[in-house]
Amino acid sequence: MRTPFIAGNWKMNGSRELVERFGRQVTSAALPEGVSAALMVPFPYLEAAVKTFEQGPLVVGAQTLNDQPSGAFTGEVSGGMLAELGVRYVLVGHSERRALFHEDEAAVLSRVRAALATGLVPVLCLGETLEEREAERTEAVVLGQLEAVLDGLEADQRQRLVVAYEPVWAIGTGRTASPEQAQAVHEVIRARLGRYSASLAAEMQLLYGGSMKASNAAELLAQPDIDGGLVGGASLQVDDFLAICQSAG
Repeated sequence: MRTPFIAGNWKMNGSRELVERFGRQVTSAALPEGVSAALMVPFPYLEAAVKTFEQGPLVVGAQTLNDQPSGAFTGEVSGGMLAELGVRYVLVGHSERRALFHEDEAAVLSRVRAALATGLVPVLCLGETLEEREAERTEAVVLGQLEAVLDGLEADQRQRLVVAYEPVWAIGTGRTASPEQAQAVHEVIRARLGRYSASLAAEMQLLYGGSMKASNAAELLAQPDIDGGLVGGASLQVDDFLAICQSAG
């Protein structure tokens, strides 16, 4: 049985004070039964977030990792370092990493493997640009990104992933895929998972990301193949993030 999962991605935003504010407000606010939630915070706040949230319902994720366990990679952070801090999740393949930091399919796969090797749960991000959607290439792009990772993993490794569909044209733009558009792509993803195994298709948590906010979360989360959300800007506002979590219950 798939359970709802809401993950917030702060990107390069936030502060120590915001971590503490989330700690105060979320610890005292019960999430709906069966709903889990995580915040992917910038590296400098990971340890503080783990300590702040340890008595509450939130868990902590990182926004990326290096695919090597150690070495001369100035400025980089390994999966082992994240796991040692108590981090549970890590984003891999976010469109901003792909576009701005030139992470190709091989790099995404290697980071997924590195996350799995250190006990982290990779949240694999997939999504098409506006140009690709207008060229009717959404399925080809999204399934190509998915298969580039799944084909490189063993069956038991695939079962440990979370997948997030984030149409690039809806990230931080205020534009949101309609519930019908989002569901259509999630349905295609789940059908393709079924080619690997029926259990993978039945159990994989599929999240929608792309300007999800308190005002549209309930309608998006009501779709049969959308199991949660990867929330950007709204995850920087405690009340908005909590409202989205409530919508998932």
